[in-house]
Amino acid sequence: MFTACHPLILASASPRRRQFLDQLGLEFLSAPAAIDETPLSEEAPEAFARRMASSKAASVAHLFPGACIIAADTVVALGETLFGKPANPADALAILQQLHSQTHRVITACTVLFDPLAINDSLAETTLVTFGTFDNAVLKAYADSGDPLDKAGAYGIQGKGTFLVDSISGSYSNVVGLPVNQLVRLLLKHHIIRPD
Repeated sequence: MFTACHPLILASASPRRRQFLDQLGLEFLSAPAAIDETPLSEEAPEAFARRMASSKAASVAHLFPGACIIAADTVVALGETLFGKPANPADALAILQQLHSQTHRVITACTVLFDPLAINDSLAETTLVTFGTFDNAVLKAYADSGDPLDKAGAYGIQGKGTFLVDSISGSYSNVVGLPVNQLVRLLLKHHIIRPD
């Protein structure tokens, strides 16, 4: 469907992000970034996601000087409280208990960095997600399933955790981890990709 006009590097190990780029027909390499993902004091959720995406892109760019780097970071926020990936099932349960029956924000920031053409552009997309109400035994069963452990906010809308979600307002792919509509627009704008 699309062809990359330049070598592409996805600065992520996420199988979900890789799948989105695969579905677009793009050839790319995956090179996970190793950065400190600690929020700054009083850092707003969108600012944190943007900083993480930018840092991931920069940390990988020097390894691939002739390539265009695509980096993304997804955060889950309830008010100004950030929820990252849980450390263990007990941590997952604690997060799920705070999110149940609530509407939270899923924010994904993307950075496109291509030094040869002096491109350094970014975007951030927000989707509102409302959880249904479930008793603690249901939340614990999901937390103990292992599914939440590699996901911000301790759930995956595209997998076992889909039952938690009562409704969404905004981009579904953004909740999965990549705002595909906005990213494709950005890549087309900079002539990084072209339609076949």
